[in-house]
Amino acid sequence: MSDRILPAAPAGPADPVSTSPHVDAGDEGYSKDLKSRHINMIAIGGAIGTGLFLGAGGRMAGAGPSLAIAYAICGVFAFFVVRALGELVLYRPSSGAFVSYAREFMGEKGAFAAGWLYFLNWSTTAVADITAAATYAHFWAMFSDVPQWVLALIALAVVLTANLISVKYFGEMEFWFAIVKVAALVVFMAIGIYLVATQHQLDGHTPGFSMISDGGGLFPVGMLPMLLVIQGVVFAYASVELCGVAAGETKNPEKIMPKAINSIMWRVGIFYVGSVILLALLLPYTAYSGDESPFVTVMNKLGVAGAADVMNLVVLTAALSSLNSGLYSTGRILRSMALSGSAPKFTGRMNKGQVPYGGILLTAGFGVLGVGLNYVMPGEAFEIVLNFASIGILGTWGMIMLCSLLFWHRAKDGRVTRPSYRLPWAPYTQLVTLFFLASVVVLMWWGGGVGRTTVMCLPLIAAALVGGWFVVRKRVAAIAAERKTA
Repeated sequence: MSDRILPAAPAGPADPVSTSPHVDAGDEGYSKDLKSRHINMIAIGGAIGTGLFLGAGGRMAGAGPSLAIAYAICGVFAFFVVRALGELVLYRPSSGAFVSYAREFMGEKGAFAAGWLYFLNWSTTAVADITAAATYAHFWAMFSDVPQWVLALIALAVVLTANLISVKYFGEMEFWFAIVKVAALVVFMAIGIYLVATQHQLDGHTPGFSMISDGGGLFPVGMLPMLLVIQGVVFAYASVELCGVAAGETKNPEKIMPKAINSIMWRVGIFYVGSVILLALLLPYTAYSGDESPFVTVMNKLGVAGAADVMNLVVLTAALSSLNSGLYSTGRILRSMALSGSAPKFTGRMNKGQVPYGGILLTAGFGVLGVGLNYVMPGEAFEIVLNFASIGILGTWGMIMLCSLLFWHRAKDGRVTRPSYRLPWAPYTQLVTLFFLASVVVLMWWGGGVGRTTVMCLPLIAAALVGGWFVVRKRVAAIAAERKTA
């Protein structure tokens, strides 16, 4: 799964940093403290998160080895999304990212919808992350008697405090978080490959293709369950767009971004698809569950003293990393919106460390609501918020592809210039991706349960967006008029 199959020229030094006449007030005031190593590891961290470390267990139990196919399919479309965003970033770097591009190509209404859908994504993902962190902590006996909501609150408090210091500190945290995650997966895969190659017994089973063939094949419960878990798998790729947001706080994004984005494809192939295949080869799919990380399950069965504890610590790190990223990105997006009038004024404020603390605190506030959800429904909290997060992700990705499509049309008309680093096969890539995203919504409905309930809430979400726009439209128009006369 190499990005070399995508025939697009790399961005060269001749590419301008920006060919856009559009100026976004939300891009001012940030430090440029994120370095190349930060962006590269943020891209890795965005491609390895809670959806793999925790979500893969329950999905493997529900769909069997075919889960690897679901990860591969979603990974391709996730790459298309981040590649489209990368082209827009090379056209005009912005901390407001796709909200800023929606403002340029779709107007303030589009920016309003894109921004609040992204907030829906990360405010609910924050709940999923603190729920996952609390679930992981319960693995250890010393925390088993601590209520899940208390552990969720502690996780939120720790990450919030760290996120408010400075963007450089955030970059360093994500750098080391990503290194821990990648190192853990590499070690796990090395152990897994060794076990398969040597046919070493694992919990009474002999690893190998017999785990798949003897367990009912690639689709032991049919193809439909594989299709139905796709909405959950989409959640696993929720952070891939993060490197596009971070581009506004780095120097020379035209040199850094193409490498970071192109590497996402092979990371998906190795870390997601490869690790899920290994999980299927090591144990029967029925050995996994949603109550425990599948990687911890394997290490537990292996019987090596302390191995499961180390892996559980790693997956706990992954959850905290995802929460850290969500607070970071929503802070920047909400500031871009606040300075145009489409978000509360306080979300546009920055502290001495040039961190937009208002937006971060608003997202953390919804995390506190998640603590309450963990108190009321500790068993169902993760699945409920995962479905709502998936709606936010689908909306965000859809907005990115719509912006990319409109950008392509403007370039075709000669109104803008596309950088040499481009989304291949435009406009067909955008159209196919949009069709895929719509199909995921249909699958959510088809699967029933929490997914169908979530889809039934779409009219309420749409009504909230429309109502919200009518509340802020006069302020948005006044700020836009003021800028024109300035």
